[in-house]
Amino acid sequence: MTDLLYLEDSYMKEFTATVVGHDLDQNGVILDRSAFYPGGGGQQPDQGALWVGDREYRVTRMRRGGLHIINGELPPVDGAVRGVVDWERRYKIMRTHTAMHILCGVIWRDYQASVTGGNMEVLAGRMDFEFERLQPEVIGEIQASINREVDAARPVTTKILPREEAFQIPDLIRTKINLLPESIKEVRTVEIVGLDLQADGGTHVANTSEVGNIVITKYKSKGGINKRLYVEISD
Repeated sequence: MTDLLYLEDSYMKEFTATVVGHDLDQNGVILDRSAFYPGGGGQQPDQGALWVGDREYRVTRMRRGGLHIINGELPPVDGAVRGVVDWERRYKIMRTHTAMHILCGVIWRDYQASVTGGNMEVLAGRMDFEFERLQPEVIGEIQASINREVDAARPVTTKILPREEAFQIPDLIRTKINLLPESIKEVRTVEIVGLDLQADGGTHVANTSEVGNIVITKYKSKGGINKRLYVEISD
């Protein structure tokens, strides 16, 4: 099993590791530890590079299972590497992910609407909620509220809890369907202190003040009571 360093430190930009295997079909290497995020929960996988001395191996993405997809020749098995995350891209994604949690937290707090889906890009994303009706004036209220939470500079913290303890937390799973399989025995939680607490495996900024300005660019109905909000984040 690859030790996933980002679970404890989303700000880790570089790390050292050992190549423990190759996947020739996917042209990738498996590392014993990594700060690269493999993607999931709507968040895109990280990119970056592995270095052996002064030789660079470009990482085009990471997949689950510790597999780092390489563009070109692979570094040797049992060799030591220095991993470098594409930090500019990662940090923008972290800001985006926390922005989505702010949006989710505000809508749950103020409208008790469950999340039915979502996805993120770099400084942009969309999220679906159970709203029977969604008027333009409500969109304005939501946008004002989420930016007040950015300005409130709320700390963002993570914990890893036993499954039984985690599921005693009310409303921990905000999606309409619980997507955590029974095989997962520990649950990582992300809390925006005073606003939102959810099960989540992705990377986040440490304080809402780092997110930047959030704009709801458009919204539309996805049928029935599902309404989709699109957001963009700026400095």
